Amino acid sequence: MIVAMVAFAATADAQGFLKKLKDKALNAVEGKVEDKVERETNDAMDGVLDGKKSSKKQRESVGNDDAAMDDSPQTKTSSDFKRGSVILFQDDVTAEQVGEFPSKWDMFQGTIETKTLGGVKAINVTDNGQIQPLIKEPGAYLPEEFTIEYDFYYWPTDNVPGNDGIGLNDMKLILAAAKDRSEYPHEGGDEGDWTAFVLAHGVCSSSEHYYYFNGKQKGDFVYSFKKGWNHVALSFNKRAMKVYFNDKRVVNLPRVNQPTWMCFQVPFDYKNLTFIRNVVIAKGAVELYDRNAQDVSAVEKAIQETGKFVTNNILFDTGKATLKQESMIEIMRVADYMKKNPTARFEVQGHTDNQGSDKINDPLSQQRAEAIVKALEGLGVDGFNLKAVGKGSHEPVADNNTEDGRAKNRRVEFIKR
Repeated sequence: MIVAMVAFAATADAQGFLKKLKDKALNAVEGKVEDKVERETNDAMDGVLDGKKSSKKQRESVGNDDAAMDDSPQTKTSSDFKRGSVILFQDDVTAEQVGEFPSKWDMFQGTIETKTLGGVKAINVTDNGQIQPLIKEPGAYLPEEFTIEYDFYYWPTDNVPGNDGIGLNDMKLILAAAKDRSEYPHEGGDEGDWTAFVLAHGVCSSSEHYYYFNGKQKGDFVYSFKKGWNHVALSFNKRAMKVYFNDKRVVNLPRVNQPTWMCFQVPFDYKNLTFIRNVVIAKGAVELYDRNAQDVSAVEKAIQETGKFVTNNILFDTGKATLKQESMIEIMRVADYMKKNPTARFEVQGHTDNQGSDKINDPLSQQRAEAIVKALEGLGVDGFNLKAVGKGSHEPVADNNTEDGRAKNRRVEFIKR
């Protein structure tokens, strides 16, 4: 049901349908929120729903955990995100005048106003607001390596009866693919080629989110925001797109079209519920993760010279046959070669190190080889020309007594037959 709702989210009918789902929750909180924001601009947002005032430290913290109040706290992981070294645009809203349109922004439509939220200034967007940074130079401004960051305030409404867990944090970050900045870019339908990447968080649920990339390709993921300020960060490096929520990486795509400029959209017309601050666009990005991956010409050269292509860059989850997303970079190179040579047949061999028993490693290597074949077929390679073979740890090429040797033994071989 949620998938169907998201598919229709770009249309006016879908927005009306989603609006009905939220009406019950909004009726219970919207009036309180509006009154509190307008009357007591120095109170924290937490105090509006539960009658408490947070401390200054609590109000200004980003990514509020509330671990003691959450039976299933969000798992924390280390982050590889690094802000670009050259700031292209920055707005913490501190210099703005409350009640006025923020001076560093432009808009396509909607209502945008600076307000005070929990003692700090923030940009409030409503009435299907669509805004973009005010960049005076015309045309594209995003370089081939960049990062984007922003904070937004999330309102959980699980305490409202009949709400069904829908959160009030609807927002889309849209990265356009065209140079024309005079028209709002749409993420789907016939105009899908106008966008390189679209991130939508919390449109239908407080924990289910989705993204579009390269026009119409789509993915989704689950992440539960905490009440309070949350931090979103994106890193783009030539082709690779990574997205982080509160320092946890949630999206990792190996190939995305070059974005040209960015904007935000806040669907629906809810008042005093969606706030943005600390927007930063910077040149530079997380180092491109290639693990010395070889290009298609190198694949071709290896097969011509040795009859096979051997790689250690196709990775799996530990003890599983689940491909890691970054493995698709190497698999796409192999697929490109195979599609250029459609009559060639290959044996896809999976090899492991000697950690674990043959009883585990032999079927695991077979399952991994089959997963690679399936991925190649999904990229357009004729499955008739592919045979998956699991070799386990029986054909090592290096010393299994060292970590470096075991890493070399964990490999995939594409052998021409």
